Amino acid sequence: MFGLPDTYTIRARIFPALLATLPGLALAAVMVSWRQLGLSHVIATGAAVVLLYAFSDLARRLGKRREEKLFRTMGGKPSTVMLRGSDVNFDSATKGKWLAFLSRKIGNKAPDEDDPIAADKYYERCGNWLRENTRDIKKFKLIFEENVTYGFRRNLLGVKIPGLTLNGMVVVACALALWFRLPFSVDDNVSIRLVYVLAVAACHALYFLIAVNEGAVMEAAKQYGRQLLLACDTLAGGASATPAAKKPRAKKGSRQAA
Repeated sequence: MFGLPDTYTIRARIFPALLATLPGLALAAVMVSWRQLGLSHVIATGAAVVLLYAFSDLARRLGKRREEKLFRTMGGKPSTVMLRGSDVNFDSATKGKWLAFLSRKIGNKAPDEDDPIAADKYYERCGNWLRENTRDIKKFKLIFEENVTYGFRRNLLGVKIPGLTLNGMVVVACALALWFRLPFSVDDNVSIRLVYVLAVAACHALYFLIAVNEGAVMEAAKQYGRQLLLACDTLAGGASATPAAKKPRAKKGSRQAA
């Protein structure tokens, strides 16, 4: 009712934005006096929320841009690649069973792989159908979790450069502030807080430089694509389940159960 973000938006879009802007948020938090809260604090907090939402949208757009390049490097979407006859992630019998099921749902038979472009377009249609029919979070929880992990890593990679740039700006600002406040003293509360911000910036930079990379995104993409295809077994089982046997009609003159 109030337009609150859903679980995916929070974990896959807002969290990357938070991580990317962490040094700036840390600097703002230590430089603002929280002893007496007033209207200025409310306005500043509201502005921070709006900026965070804007940065989360930027994270998504930059992540989608990186996604296109990553898929080209991987040879296509993982779900498309794994359906190809040349791929070894699944055996041919399993893929044949899945394609037979998907062809019934889509209404077209899979084209021959002698035409790889037509085959890939068909496999992409299969992936799109699976994505649309596995949106039930309770029933396909594992797919949702893998999708969140992939979205988080992709969007975090998208804001890697802006995040490191902001980090550098915060470090320069803290260094200048400390330089002009020399000599440094442990009794100087402001200087100590600036050192804390520098420590946060150092950890932030190490995390982005070491953990945020294309390999991590590709791994998450493959896991998501794998779970998406495995959902064919669940969907086919539900589709082929035998309907409940009809109750025999009561004979004329007999009493029916209430």
